[in-house]
Amino acid sequence: QVQLVESGGGLVQAGGSLRLSCAASGSIFAITAMGWYRQAPGKQRELVATITSGRITNYADSVQGRFTISRDNAGNTVYLQMNSLKPEDTAVYYCKVEYDRRWLGRDYWGQGTQVTVSS
Repeated sequence: QVQLVESGGGLVQAGGSLRLSCAASGSIFAITAMGWYRQAPGKQRELVATITSGRITNYADSVQGRFTISRDNAGNTVYLQMNSLKPEDTAVYYCKVEYDRRWLGRDYWGQGTQVTVSS
């Protein structure tokens, strides 16, 4: 049974920082990648950053240089350090965990955490 628990959202002023966490339990050995996506009101969900089991990272152009994605040594927790936040970063942030299809037939999403950046 896979469970994802997100934490770390909140309200911050422009220029401030927040750190999001997402802890996965169950079938950790089958995780191939973890990532963060966000969805602002009236917009489609978009990729923010991803990190593979080999620690290869990928960022959206809009957050490159401001956000950093990382994973703990156990490989079951992914973090998103967000610096120099802007009002346009306001969204619900979702953690996504991808699994080797030889073991699990689907990917999993977290419940979402609200990030609000005031100007």
